[in-house]
Amino acid sequence: MTEPLFTLLTVLAGLLLRLGLPLGVTALIVWLLRKLDARWQAEARQQAGPALATAPAVPCWIARHCPEALRARCPAYARPDVPCWQVFRDAQGRLKPICLGCEVFRQAPAPALTQSVLKTFGVSETPKVCRGEPT
Repeated sequence: MTEPLFTLLTVLAGLLLRLGLPLGVTALIVWLLRKLDARWQAEARQQAGPALATAPAVPCWIARHCPEALRARCPAYARPDVPCWQVFRDAQGRLKPICLGCEVFRQAPAPALTQSVLKTFGVSETPKVCRGEPT
């Protein structure tokens, strides 16, 4: 009677070692990789810096004293979280001439030239003019 029980326990121990151990190691690796990924994402958020452009403190429709009727049709008024000059870019992504002369655009803070911003535009290093060096 003990021999079949011993055989059964041996087979179960073999299965546990053959299947359970690899599954346990895999689960441990998945758990460690998830922790590592969460840490890397937190570091990336911390290093990301400011966005390319943030909405100005005073929206353009207030600064330009736009009437309510004009605001209702204005695409920038519909998107207060986006700078107005970003809303009015042309099909090629260029700013419209009226935006370049607008006081709201001219008073907006320039975004910091972080490495992530430079990488977005395909620039490998900070241009000399941005570092204050002569060209």
